[in-house]
Amino acid sequence: MTDQQPAADLPDPEDRKLVTLARSARARNGVPEGAAVRDETGRTYVAGTVALESLRLSALQTAVAMAVASGAKSLEAAVVVADTEAAAAADRAAVRDLGGPAVPVILAGPDGTVRATVTAG
Repeated sequence: MTDQQPAADLPDPEDRKLVTLARSARARNGVPEGAAVRDETGRTYVAGTVALESLRLSALQTAVAMAVASGAKSLEAAVVVADTEAAAAADRAAVRDLGGPAVPVILAGPDGTVRATVTAG
């Protein structure tokens, strides 16, 4: 999908939930990005951008790291909420490393409008 659409138009209610969780993380923490991923068991992991002096991770990289640290073996879907127009290559690579190339990566704007859905591949 390349046309912008409200997250409410996503066919999978679990994907809509990921958009809501990612938006909430971004707003709650006052960070540039919020992200959420769903693992193979349906568990979700939510994160915001990490910007420390000695450590910088995007929100999606942080969410993937949280999933790995919690024992996830794969991912079903990923969402990043940001002002950008495309999912960063490093974010897609992190999703691909855990979930494989076919995992959908949904990019939404701060208002929840889905800007694009690509695969991690």
